[in-house]
Amino acid sequence: MKRPCFLAILLVVLFSCQPQAEYVSNEGFIYGTIYHVTYESPDGKDLQEGMEAVMNELSRSMSTFDSTSVISKVNKNEATALDEHFVTVFNRAQEISDITDGAFDITVAPMVNVWGFGFKNKEQVTADLIDSLKNLVGYQKVRIENDQLVKEHPNTMLDASAIAKGFACDLVASYLDHQGCENYMVEIGGEVVAKGKNAKGNYWSIGISKPDDNEFFAEQKLKAIVELKERALATSGNYRNFYVENGVKYAHTIDPKTGYPVQHSLLSTTVLADDCMTADAFATAFMVSGLEKSVAMVEAGHNIDVYFIYSDDEGNLKTYVSPGFKRLLKKEFE
Repeated sequence: MKRPCFLAILLVVLFSCQPQAEYVSNEGFIYGTIYHVTYESPDGKDLQEGMEAVMNELSRSMSTFDSTSVISKVNKNEATALDEHFVTVFNRAQEISDITDGAFDITVAPMVNVWGFGFKNKEQVTADLIDSLKNLVGYQKVRIENDQLVKEHPNTMLDASAIAKGFACDLVASYLDHQGCENYMVEIGGEVVAKGKNAKGNYWSIGISKPDDNEFFAEQKLKAIVELKERALATSGNYRNFYVENGVKYAHTIDPKTGYPVQHSLLSTTVLADDCMTADAFATAFMVSGLEKSVAMVEAGHNIDVYFIYSDDEGNLKTYVSPGFKRLLKKEFE
């Protein structure tokens, strides 16, 4: 008569010993920035070590600050095998360069470097220097052939920083998928991939910063909050990374066609796409292109949605929000 009771107790004990799913949060430093990842681990296991292994593997391929990376060897014209990550990033970069008419271009590295925003020291910029660099820059001047990167000019250099960080988010998300995680948010330096819901059962909410040159050391203010449903998000802006020299402000976004920092009304571009690599690259391309050209590209399709913040003729902040993005907005601030 007591066996059922004993069996029930045994089942409870056995069940309680099984690993339980729980939300885990990790953060760390990678690619010169901070990352945050929150995920529902099926067995409660902390997956930070595996995620960092994924991020470091990409660094060994695409980091220009690692002299032994694949991209560094390519830039130094050393014979090296192109790994899968390099090929994936390069091919997508070329596709987006073609779509954006060269506004996005990973061969812009020499120009970014001379202005002091790259992986080499700033130089004294002159019109003659910029003209000479134009011979090195152009996505049509590089290609993959027989598993090697072929350059038209040996001094052409690549910089994938405007696309590889987004790809890193995609890789970490893929790793979490393979670990059985159905709910997660991956953020690396402002680029985000989200899936499922958070610990409260809500879709992940992501803030979009209000552009303000004077808020660098102050509390970050938000312009909007978007609900991220099974998509990736990336933001680019010139209000954080710039310097002033002789009274002139120089922003970090360099136009590959002119060789000079962009100067237009578009202050911040936030892009939603199916993958973060695509969102990352388009966000940069739009910062180069300016408001009118960027809106035209968005309206042409490409399966992306955007939230643009720009300044009108009187210096007031205005926004352009695509219909798909507008449906996901939770709140906007003045």
